[in-house]
Amino acid sequence: MANDLSIKTAGNKLVLAISSRALFDLRESHAIYMTDGVAAYRKYQIDHEDEVLEPGDAFLLVEKLLSLNASLTQSRVEVVLVSRNSADTGLRVFNSIQHYGLDISRAAFVGGRSPFPYLAAFGSHLFLSTHAEDVRSALDAGFAAATILSGGARRAASAELRIAFDGDAVLFSDESERIYQSGGLEAFQASEREAARQPLPGGPFKPFLAALNLLQREFAEESCPIRTALVTARSAPAHERVIRTLREWDIRLDESLFLGGLEKSAFLEAFAADVFFDDQPGHCEKAREVVATGHVPHGISNELKA
Repeated sequence: MANDLSIKTAGNKLVLAISSRALFDLRESHAIYMTDGVAAYRKYQIDHEDEVLEPGDAFLLVEKLLSLNASLTQSRVEVVLVSRNSADTGLRVFNSIQHYGLDISRAAFVGGRSPFPYLAAFGSHLFLSTHAEDVRSALDAGFAAATILSGGARRAASAELRIAFDGDAVLFSDESERIYQSGGLEAFQASEREAARQPLPGGPFKPFLAALNLLQREFAEESCPIRTALVTARSAPAHERVIRTLREWDIRLDESLFLGGLEKSAFLEAFAADVFFDDQPGHCEKAREVVATGHVPHGISNELKA
Protein backbone atom coordinates (compact mmCIF):
# COMPACT_ATOMS: atom_id res chain seq x y z
CA MET A 1 0.00 0.00 0.00
CA ALA A 2 1.13 3.58 -0.68
CA ASN A 3 1.18 4.62 2.95
CA ASP A 4 3.35 1.63 3.85
CA LEU A 5 5.93 2.34 1.15
CA SER A 6 9.37 3.22 2.47
CA ILE A 7 11.09 5.45 -0.09
CA LYS A 8 14.83 5.97 0.20
CA THR A 9 16.32 8.88 -1.68
CA ALA A 10 19.84 10.19 -2.01
CA GLY A 11 20.31 13.24 0.18
CA ASN A 12 16.74 13.08 1.53
CA LYS A 13 15.35 14.77 -1.58
CA LEU A 14 11.79 15.11 -2.75
CA VAL A 15 11.81 13.36 -6.14
CA LEU A 16 9.30 13.98 -8.93
CA ALA A 17 9.32 11.57 -11.86
CA ILE A 18 7.65 13.01 -14.95
CA SER A 19 6.93 11.80 -18.46
CA SER A 20 8.04 13.79 -21.50
CA ARG A 21 4.42 14.41 -22.60
CA ALA A 22 3.52 15.86 -19.18
CA LEU A 23 6.56 18.16 -19.22
CA PHE A 24 6.32 19.31 -22.85
CA ASP A 25 3.61 19.71 -25.49
CA LEU A 26 4.14 16.64 -27.69
CA ARG A 27 0.63 16.46 -29.13
CA GLU A 28 1.79 16.91 -32.72
CA SER A 29 4.40 14.16 -32.66
CA HIS A 30 2.13 11.88 -30.62
CA ALA A 31 -0.57 12.22 -33.28
CA ILE A 32 1.98 11.07 -35.88
CA TYR A 33 2.85 8.09 -33.69
CA MET A 34 -0.82 7.16 -33.32
CA THR A 35 -1.64 7.44 -37.02
CA ASP A 36 1.61 6.45 -38.78
CA GLY A 37 3.48 4.31 -36.25
CA VAL A 38 6.89 4.19 -34.58
CA ALA A 39 9.05 4.61 -37.69
CA ALA A 40 7.27 7.80 -38.78
CA TYR A 41 7.38 9.12 -35.21
CA ARG A 42 11.12 8.45 -34.96
CA LYS A 43 11.79 10.22 -38.26
CA TYR A 44 9.69 13.21 -37.22
CA GLN A 45 11.47 13.61 -33.88
CA ILE A 46 14.94 13.32 -35.43
CA ASP A 47 14.03 15.80 -38.20
CA HIS A 48 12.77 18.26 -35.56
CA GLU A 49 15.19 17.58 -32.71
CA ASP A 50 16.65 21.10 -32.85
CA GLU A 51 13.20 22.67 -32.56
CA VAL A 52 12.36 23.60 -28.97
CA LEU A 53 9.19 22.05 -27.58
CA GLU A 54 6.49 24.23 -26.03
CA PRO A 55 5.86 23.78 -22.28
CA GLY A 56 3.36 21.08 -21.32
CA ASP A 57 0.69 21.05 -18.64
CA ALA A 58 3.09 20.18 -15.77
CA PHE A 59 5.93 22.45 -16.91
CA LEU A 60 5.16 25.28 -14.49
CA LEU A 61 4.94 22.86 -11.56
CA VAL A 62 8.37 21.45 -12.45
CA GLU A 63 9.86 24.92 -12.88
CA LYS A 64 8.55 26.08 -9.50
CA LEU A 65 9.66 22.90 -7.71
CA LEU A 66 13.20 23.15 -9.08
CA SER A 67 13.40 26.85 -8.20
CA LEU A 68 13.07 25.94 -4.50
CA ASN A 69 16.64 24.64 -4.50
CA ALA A 70 18.00 28.17 -5.00
CA SER A 71 16.61 29.17 -1.58
CA LEU A 72 18.15 26.22 0.28
CA THR A 73 21.66 25.49 1.49
CA GLN A 74 21.57 22.14 -0.32
CA SER A 75 19.50 20.74 -3.16
CA ARG A 76 16.30 19.18 -1.73
CA VAL A 77 14.25 18.73 -4.90
CA GLU A 78 15.01 16.56 -7.90
CA VAL A 79 13.05 16.00 -11.09
CA VAL A 80 13.78 12.94 -13.23
CA LEU A 81 12.47 12.24 -16.71
CA VAL A 82 10.88 8.82 -17.28
CA SER A 83 9.78 8.32 -20.86
CA ARG A 84 8.41 5.73 -23.25
CA ASN A 85 10.69 7.29 -25.88
CA SER A 86 14.00 5.73 -26.81
CA ALA A 87 17.11 7.82 -26.11
CA ASP A 88 17.26 8.45 -29.86
CA THR A 89 13.80 10.02 -30.10
CA GLY A 90 14.18 11.57 -26.64
CA LEU A 91 17.08 13.80 -27.67
CA ARG A 92 14.63 16.56 -28.63
CA VAL A 93 13.22 16.45 -25.09
CA PHE A 94 16.66 16.88 -23.52
CA ASN A 95 17.49 19.68 -25.95
CA SER A 96 14.33 21.46 -24.79
CA ILE A 97 15.21 20.85 -21.12
CA GLN A 98 18.55 22.57 -21.72
CA HIS A 99 16.90 25.42 -23.63
CA TYR A 100 14.63 26.25 -20.68
CA GLY A 101 17.44 25.87 -18.16
CA LEU A 102 15.70 23.12 -16.20
CA ASP A 103 18.01 21.32 -13.80
CA ILE A 104 17.09 17.80 -14.96
CA SER A 105 20.01 15.47 -15.54
CA ARG A 106 18.65 11.98 -14.84
CA ALA A 107 16.36 10.07 -17.19
CA ALA A 108 15.06 6.64 -18.12
CA PHE A 109 14.13 6.13 -21.79
CA VAL A 110 12.44 2.74 -22.02
CA GLY A 111 11.70 2.36 -25.74
CA GLY A 112 7.92 1.94 -25.77
CA ARG A 113 7.49 0.15 -22.45
CA SER A 114 6.07 1.46 -19.20
CA PRO A 115 8.70 3.34 -17.17
CA PHE A 116 7.03 2.71 -13.80
CA PRO A 117 9.46 -0.10 -12.75
CA TYR A 118 12.18 2.58 -12.49
CA LEU A 119 10.26 4.78 -10.05
CA ALA A 120 11.58 2.90 -7.01
CA ALA A 121 15.16 3.00 -8.29
CA PHE A 122 14.96 6.79 -8.58
CA GLY A 123 13.33 7.05 -5.13
CA SER A 124 10.30 8.82 -6.57
CA HIS A 125 7.65 10.39 -4.34
CA LEU A 126 5.35 11.42 -7.21
CA PHE A 127 4.88 10.27 -10.80
CA LEU A 128 3.10 12.47 -13.34
CA SER A 129 2.24 11.21 -16.81
CA THR A 130 -0.32 11.54 -19.57
CA HIS A 131 -0.43 7.74 -19.96
CA ALA A 132 -3.28 6.48 -17.77
CA GLU A 133 -2.16 2.84 -17.66
CA ASP A 134 1.34 3.80 -16.52
CA VAL A 135 -0.24 5.86 -13.75
CA ARG A 136 -2.45 2.95 -12.66
CA SER A 137 0.58 0.65 -12.59
CA ALA A 138 2.47 3.15 -10.43
CA LEU A 139 -0.45 3.48 -8.02
CA ASP A 140 -0.75 -0.30 -7.79
CA ALA A 141 2.95 -0.42 -6.92
CA GLY A 142 2.41 2.04 -4.05
CA PHE A 143 3.44 5.37 -5.56
CA ALA A 144 1.60 8.68 -5.61
CA ALA A 145 0.74 9.09 -9.28
CA ALA A 146 -1.64 11.10 -11.43
CA THR A 147 -2.65 11.50 -15.04
CA ILE A 148 -2.09 15.11 -16.04
CA LEU A 149 -5.10 16.39 -17.99
CA SER A 150 -4.53 18.78 -20.85
CA GLY A 151 -5.98 22.26 -20.71
CA GLY A 152 -6.45 24.56 -17.77
CA ALA A 153 -5.05 27.90 -16.82
CA ARG A 154 -1.36 28.26 -16.05
CA ARG A 155 -0.62 30.43 -13.07
CA ALA A 156 2.76 31.95 -13.80
CA ALA A 157 2.06 35.20 -11.91
CA SER A 158 3.22 33.98 -8.48
CA ALA A 159 6.56 32.51 -7.45
CA GLU A 160 4.75 30.63 -4.67
CA LEU A 161 4.12 26.94 -5.35
CA ARG A 162 0.50 26.07 -4.55
CA ILE A 163 -0.69 22.46 -4.51
CA ALA A 164 -4.26 21.37 -3.72
CA PHE A 165 -5.42 17.88 -2.80
CA ASP A 166 -8.75 16.11 -2.55
CA GLY A 167 -9.13 14.04 0.62
CA ASP A 168 -10.80 10.64 0.29
CA ALA A 169 -8.97 8.20 -2.06
CA VAL A 170 -6.12 10.73 -2.50
CA LEU A 171 -4.63 11.79 0.86
CA PHE A 172 -6.78 9.26 2.73
CA SER A 173 -7.99 5.78 1.86
CA ASP A 174 -11.35 5.37 0.14
CA GLU A 175 -13.02 3.51 3.04
CA SER A 176 -15.28 6.47 3.87
CA GLU A 177 -16.09 7.09 0.21
CA ARG A 178 -17.22 3.45 -0.07
CA ILE A 179 -19.67 3.98 2.81
CA TYR A 180 -20.97 7.16 1.15
CA GLN A 181 -21.49 5.49 -2.22
CA SER A 182 -23.16 2.41 -0.78
CA GLY A 183 -25.23 3.96 2.03
CA GLY A 184 -25.61 7.63 1.15
CA LEU A 185 -24.85 10.84 3.03
CA GLU A 186 -26.64 9.90 6.24
CA ALA A 187 -24.73 6.62 6.61
CA PHE A 188 -21.47 8.40 5.78
CA GLN A 189 -21.98 11.14 8.38
CA ALA A 190 -23.02 8.62 11.04
CA SER A 191 -19.94 6.52 10.36
CA GLU A 192 -17.60 9.53 10.44
CA ARG A 193 -19.17 10.83 13.66
CA GLU A 194 -18.67 7.45 15.31
CA ALA A 195 -15.07 7.16 14.06
CA ALA A 196 -14.15 10.82 14.64
CA ARG A 197 -11.22 9.96 16.94
CA GLN A 198 -9.99 7.09 14.79
CA PRO A 199 -7.38 8.27 12.23
CA LEU A 200 -8.18 7.59 8.60
CA PRO A 201 -5.86 5.16 6.81
CA GLY A 202 -3.45 6.85 4.44
CA GLY A 203 -4.16 7.11 0.73
CA PRO A 204 -1.70 7.05 -2.18
CA PHE A 205 -0.67 10.70 -1.75
CA LYS A 206 0.12 10.56 1.97
CA PRO A 207 3.88 9.87 1.44
CA PHE A 208 4.15 12.71 -1.09
CA LEU A 209 2.38 15.16 1.23
CA ALA A 210 4.65 14.06 4.09
CA ALA A 211 7.76 14.67 1.94
CA LEU A 212 6.36 18.05 0.82
CA ASN A 213 5.67 18.96 4.45
CA LEU A 214 9.27 18.14 5.41
CA LEU A 215 10.43 20.41 2.59
CA GLN A 216 8.17 23.20 3.87
CA ARG A 217 9.86 22.93 7.27
CA GLU A 218 13.17 23.90 5.65
CA PHE A 219 11.75 27.41 5.35
CA ALA A 220 10.55 29.92 7.93
CA GLU A 221 6.76 29.55 8.16
CA GLU A 222 6.04 33.19 7.33
CA SER A 223 8.19 33.10 4.17
CA CYS A 224 7.66 29.52 2.96
CA PRO A 225 7.32 29.47 -0.87
CA ILE A 226 5.12 26.32 -0.76
CA ARG A 227 1.45 26.43 0.15
CA THR A 228 -0.84 23.40 0.38
CA ALA A 229 -4.60 23.03 0.60
CA LEU A 230 -7.15 20.30 1.21
CA VAL A 231 -10.18 20.86 -1.02
CA THR A 232 -12.83 18.33 -0.07
CA ALA A 233 -16.55 17.79 -0.54
CA ARG A 234 -16.74 16.86 3.16
CA SER A 235 -18.45 19.15 5.64
CA ALA A 236 -19.31 19.10 9.34
CA PRO A 237 -19.53 16.69 11.12
CA ALA A 238 -17.14 14.75 8.83
CA HIS A 239 -14.45 17.43 9.20
CA GLU A 240 -13.34 16.32 12.68
CA ARG A 241 -11.89 12.99 11.61
CA VAL A 242 -9.84 14.68 8.89
CA ILE A 243 -8.40 17.26 11.29
CA ARG A 244 -7.53 14.63 13.89
CA THR A 245 -5.96 12.39 11.21
CA LEU A 246 -3.62 15.11 9.98
CA ARG A 247 -2.74 15.93 13.60
CA GLU A 248 -1.93 12.25 14.22
CA TRP A 249 0.27 12.19 11.11
CA ASP A 250 2.01 15.42 12.21
CA ILE A 251 1.36 16.90 8.79
CA ARG A 252 0.43 20.53 8.29
CA LEU A 253 -1.90 21.73 5.56
CA ASP A 254 -1.91 25.50 5.12
CA GLU A 255 -5.57 25.69 4.09
CA SER A 256 -8.47 23.26 4.51
CA LEU A 257 -11.68 23.84 2.56
CA PHE A 258 -14.70 21.75 3.60
CA LEU A 259 -17.17 22.49 0.82
CA GLY A 260 -20.15 20.28 1.64
CA GLY A 261 -20.69 19.34 -1.98
CA LEU A 262 -20.14 22.79 -3.51
CA GLU A 263 -18.39 22.96 -6.90
CA LYS A 264 -14.61 22.95 -6.32
CA SER A 265 -13.50 24.99 -9.35
CA ALA A 266 -14.21 28.44 -7.92
CA PHE A 267 -12.30 27.61 -4.73
CA LEU A 268 -9.34 26.20 -6.66
CA GLU A 269 -9.24 29.39 -8.69
CA ALA A 270 -9.38 31.47 -5.49
CA PHE A 271 -6.53 29.42 -4.00
CA ALA A 272 -4.66 29.88 -7.32
CA ALA A 273 -3.52 26.25 -7.37
CA ASP A 274 -0.66 25.29 -9.66
CA VAL A 275 -2.00 21.74 -9.63
CA PHE A 276 -4.95 19.90 -8.07
CA PHE A 277 -5.15 16.16 -7.44
CA ASP A 278 -8.56 14.42 -7.30
CA ASP A 279 -9.77 10.84 -7.75
CA GLN A 280 -13.16 11.55 -9.29
CA PRO A 281 -13.16 12.02 -13.09
CA GLY A 282 -16.15 14.38 -12.95
CA HIS A 283 -14.41 16.70 -10.48
CA CYS A 284 -11.24 16.62 -12.59
CA GLU A 285 -13.06 17.55 -15.80
CA LYS A 286 -14.48 20.66 -14.14
CA ALA A 287 -11.27 21.58 -12.31
CA ARG A 288 -9.13 21.35 -15.45
CA GLU A 289 -10.96 24.38 -16.84
CA VAL A 290 -9.31 26.62 -14.23
CA VAL A 291 -6.18 24.82 -12.96
CA ALA A 292 -3.75 22.12 -14.07
CA THR A 293 -5.33 18.90 -12.82
CA GLY A 294 -4.03 15.44 -12.04
CA HIS A 295 -6.52 12.57 -12.06
CA VAL A 296 -5.69 9.92 -9.46
CA PRO A 297 -7.29 6.70 -10.77
CA HIS A 298 -7.55 5.10 -7.33
CA GLY A 299 -10.38 3.85 -5.14
CA ILE A 300 -14.03 2.99 -5.65
CA SER A 301 -14.74 5.82 -8.12
CA ASN A 302 -12.17 4.32 -10.51
CA GLU A 303 -12.84 0.62 -10.19
CA LEU A 304 -13.29 -0.88 -13.63
CA LYS A 305 -16.84 -2.09 -14.04
CA ALA A 306 -17.21 -5.66 -15.26
